[in-house]
Amino acid sequence: MKTKNRWLIAASAVGIHISIGSVYAWSNFTNPLMEQFGWTAKQVQFTFSLAILFLGLSAAFLGHFVEKHGPRKAGLLAAAFFGAGILGSGLAVNLGSLPLLYITYGVLGGIGLGVGYIAPVSTLVKWFPDRRGLATGLAIMGFGFAAAISSPIMDSLIKSVGTANTFFILGAAYFAIMTLSSLYLEKPPVNWLPEGFKEKVQSGKAKVKQDLSQLTANEAVKTKRFYYLWLMLFINVTCGIAILSAAKPLSQESIGLTTAGAAALVGVMGLFNGFGRLGWASISDYIGRPNTYTIFFATQIILFALLPHTTNALLFQIMLAIVYTMYGGGFASIPAYIGDLFGTKQLGAIHGYILTAWAAAGLAGPMFAAWMFDKTQSYAASLTYFAALFVVALVVSIVIRFDIRKLRKQNEQKKLAS
Repeated sequence: MKTKNRWLIAASAVGIHISIGSVYAWSNFTNPLMEQFGWTAKQVQFTFSLAILFLGLSAAFLGHFVEKHGPRKAGLLAAAFFGAGILGSGLAVNLGSLPLLYITYGVLGGIGLGVGYIAPVSTLVKWFPDRRGLATGLAIMGFGFAAAISSPIMDSLIKSVGTANTFFILGAAYFAIMTLSSLYLEKPPVNWLPEGFKEKVQSGKAKVKQDLSQLTANEAVKTKRFYYLWLMLFINVTCGIAILSAAKPLSQESIGLTTAGAAALVGVMGLFNGFGRLGWASISDYIGRPNTYTIFFATQIILFALLPHTTNALLFQIMLAIVYTMYGGGFASIPAYIGDLFGTKQLGAIHGYILTAWAAAGLAGPMFAAWMFDKTQSYAASLTYFAALFVVALVVSIVIRFDIRKLRKQNEQKKLAS
């Protein structure tokens, strides 16, 4: 049987992530729903928060499903849940039911998000043993760019066909794209190596990087390094998502941008989020995942401390762009880091457990930033606290190296003993 093209596998992963990543364009529905039903901003926004919460929960609980049944069935399950969630949202709008919107978009859509997020990523790591970071960066870049692609489409549809019909059209479209993408997904054959790289390995010009261990998800959660990774992702996402939620008022407060100018800046910065996912994940293939995360945290300590005090518009925007790339890069580099430390045996399930950090951070970051603003009437104070959090993350990124070094020594001793 002919082996599938790994670049088409990557394209299929991008198809799934571009579909589910449209969740980040939820704000397009905020005003139309508020105007149509008189719901408050908080009530409408809770739909998005619920979807992100169930993303984290379903990724954790259904990670084992991905490993047991493979990426194709997992992708089809994601298509069914996400498609049903978006289509059901149209029904909720027609009925004017907020609880039904929570169930459809928040719960069903959120489950589709979680399964759809991890299903192709764990598979890509196995298809790209030579360039893990690049592969996962490609897929997760699709998630980052999804809002930029879907936002104008949503806006146009809402204006022309109404909110309910927009959900119906998008639900059908996402279901079709995700189903077609999932049907091509497949695990590579055991010990498979790509052409070119295989020849280099056989001739001794290249080596297959050996993972530090091959653990199941249940074994992984018993190690210190699992919690180090969890904490690093949690801090990076908490601080990043807080600045994402506060970027517009912060830019008005710090460099005096108009409301329209600040909104345009946030849109442009979203591109850096997407490019950062591919860029940093690819760089991590060359400098290593531990060095990548140490650079993230050391740089952001400085940037978060300086941002509130920066009044030069160009410098402020450059600093914000760097933060956005590192926010996206943290997501994209984590699957490859998991593979390095725990192997590919149950990477999808371990990735699912790690993503609970995202669910927790999605609640903690914006809430803390908003609480600090209420107390001080400024975002400067919260950014100073986030800079301190990055100090903790930097320490963790250094401490995990001792664990890695210890594991390498144990592996070397085992090789000598055998």
